[in-house]
Amino acid sequence: MPFTRAEKEQMIAQYRELLSRSQALILADYQGLDAQGMYRLRQKIKKSGGALHVTKNTLLRIALQQAGWTVPEDLLEGPTAAAFCLEDPPAVAKALLEFAEESKILKIKGGLLDGRRLRPEDVKALSELPPRPVVLGQVLGAIQAPAAQLAGVLTAVLQQVVGILQARADQLKETSQTA
Repeated sequence: MPFTRAEKEQMIAQYRELLSRSQALILADYQGLDAQGMYRLRQKIKKSGGALHVTKNTLLRIALQQAGWTVPEDLLEGPTAAAFCLEDPPAVAKALLEFAEESKILKIKGGLLDGRRLRPEDVKALSELPPRPVVLGQVLGAIQAPAAQLAGVLTAVLQQVVGILQARADQLKETSQTA
């Protein structure tokens, strides 16, 4: 049953809204995947901070153009499932690749990240990056390390000054007791 013009406009608006919130877009060929498999895939993508939609290529193409994204024409052929990476692109890429491996049906076509086109091997490399919380922890650790070192140096210097003052006080106390 064909979509009405209003339904198509609503779908384009939905894709555009998802693109505005997405950090990346990964496209896959889902041909041969049954409804239960598609449900499991959607749940897996949702848990990893993304959203999966079976798209009509022409409508996704229009939404990409309207959102100012690059349009990968050759990836928008045949059955296309679009994974919108709303939180953590590596987590969504990993979920897609894990599902593709276990289902042997889903095939990664490629995607887009920061306006740059991704090949299937780029999506695999993206999936191997550490999750966002780990990267944030590493960055925070790198920022805190110099401050912690500075605090240690300042503490050591203060301890030396206190030690010198204590030694002088002890010396003065001894001289006052002998006098």
